[in-house]
Amino acid sequence: MASALPQAEDRSGPDRLEFRVEGKGFAWTLAERGPGQKTGPRRPVPGVLAVRCRGEDKADLLASDPETLFETEHYRGYPAVLVRLERAEPDMLASLLEAAWRASAPRALVRRVDAGG
Repeated sequence: MASALPQAEDRSGPDRLEFRVEGKGFAWTLAERGPGQKTGPRRPVPGVLAVRCRGEDKADLLASDPETLFETEHYRGYPAVLVRLERAEPDMLASLLEAAWRASAPRALVRRVDAGG
């Protein structure tokens, strides 16, 4: 779904998903440190996608489906929600990804796409 969006770049690897538009990330696999670790590398969390959102929309998104959409301490105050992919309905995920793309894409690109170009 994400790679089908206009000018989306798929930067995914074997153990993670990562999608960008004009170099700006709009969806990526959640990466966390192990329990009790405060430093060191983060590891991908399979089945959880971080999806950018507008900051003013985040609280409403989280409240709309708390079994599917959530945040961790690391994401508090950051304009993204975490999505449990196994619970996400395809229409919901498509809508989240499009909104994330729109929040990340340059305004000129969004205007061109909206105008049919």
